[in-house]
Amino acid sequence: MHIMKTSSAKRACILFVLALCIGHSPVVAQSVPAAPAQDKKAAQRALIKNLIESQSYVFQAQTAMPMGGRVRQLTSDYDLTVGKASIVSYLPYFGRAYSAPIDPREGGIQFTSKDFSYSAVPGKKGGWDIRIKPKDAGDVQQLSLSVSEDGYATLQVINTTKQPISFHGIIAPTKPKRK
Repeated sequence: MHIMKTSSAKRACILFVLALCIGHSPVVAQSVPAAPAQDKKAAQRALIKNLIESQSYVFQAQTAMPMGGRVRQLTSDYDLTVGKASIVSYLPYFGRAYSAPIDPREGGIQFTSKDFSYSAVPGKKGGWDIRIKPKDAGDVQQLSLSVSEDGYATLQVINTTKQPISFHGIIAPTKPKRK
């Protein structure tokens, strides 16, 4: 009989400890900091919206996806700087080119355009679809940029002398010019 009483006491003690553990579960403790994370995400989305609407931002390429080739992680700083007065492209090129540049330093997709058309329309799933058509950038016909609300973006470059190429990356504020 003494064994049964001890067993009942152990069960009661174990149930009490379990009830305490459930009441202080990590799930309850983690739900409190969710508000600052949501505030940070909302602030990021507001920043991206402001950058797109002001037409002043940088697309920082992180991966290149040539047509018919393998995806390449980019280890150097490649970007497309968009402003109201100019578009500056410093992007690599991987893929089939139908003609080679005379100067090997002019490889890749490198140009500065001051004469271009720019349109940004809201995307179907949020974000923006941006079309840039430079008129003074040699063989680059169109730049299509799809930007998510969070700032992730895909850039497709259509060229007259090269196969199309796409880049994945992020949208960031432009860096101030050095004096």
